[in-house]
Amino acid sequence: MTHKTRGIVIKTIKYGETSIVASILTSLFGLQTYLINGVRKSQKSGEKSILYQPGAILDLVVYHQDQKNLQRIKEAHWAQIHEHILSDVIKNSIASFMMELLQKTIRQPESNPDLFEFCEDCLICLDKADRRATANFPLFFALQLPQFFGFKLSLPDSENAQHCLDLKEGIFVSEIPEHPLVLNGDPAIVTADLLKVNHPSDLDEFDLNQNRRRMLIQRYMQYYALHVPEFGQMKTLAVMYEVFG
Repeated sequence: MTHKTRGIVIKTIKYGETSIVASILTSLFGLQTYLINGVRKSQKSGEKSILYQPGAILDLVVYHQDQKNLQRIKEAHWAQIHEHILSDVIKNSIASFMMELLQKTIRQPESNPDLFEFCEDCLICLDKADRRATANFPLFFALQLPQFFGFKLSLPDSENAQHCLDLKEGIFVSEIPEHPLVLNGDPAIVTADLLKVNHPSDLDEFDLNQNRRRMLIQRYMQYYALHVPEFGQMKTLAVMYEVFG
């Protein structure tokens, strides 16, 4: 039996001489793994392999069996043709970061339409974003993604509390905790303001330099490591740092 679903390509790896295995976040079944045969054996097949770049948004017709770990795709077509993400080195590095963070955070292959819509909207907005909003995109995505997995950072409930963020507890506090896992002062204030952003189009309002962005994303990854089992290291961070200079 086949099913129609939207899909966001998270990651692909080569399989055998001509095939690939793709991790795809689907709107219908959540994160699934697909074996796609023969997409690397000819120039015509190579055109099909372009569909499976991280961050690509596809319309799919898939075969699905709950008891199987490896599914198959009957048909795949562009659902959204990006103008910049797949060719612009900066936007591509951010999309790759987003996809890796998503893959590390998802624990179960279950349907989550709200998560899919959020990720789809983020990719579409990233593709259209201006330079400043693009640079702030990793911060926005990293702060918003936890809401779908039960460890969302709570907004401060008073003006005094927003000056200190307890990363261990995921809350803003008025007094600095005894442990070192905190953001204090300006970084906490910026984080509180970023958490209030309702849509990526508002990210161009944040005038942050590269050092501040790098420090913030490193601390946010520390927060993930505290709350996501076996989170490990983000391989795409080094690439993102490199292209931003």
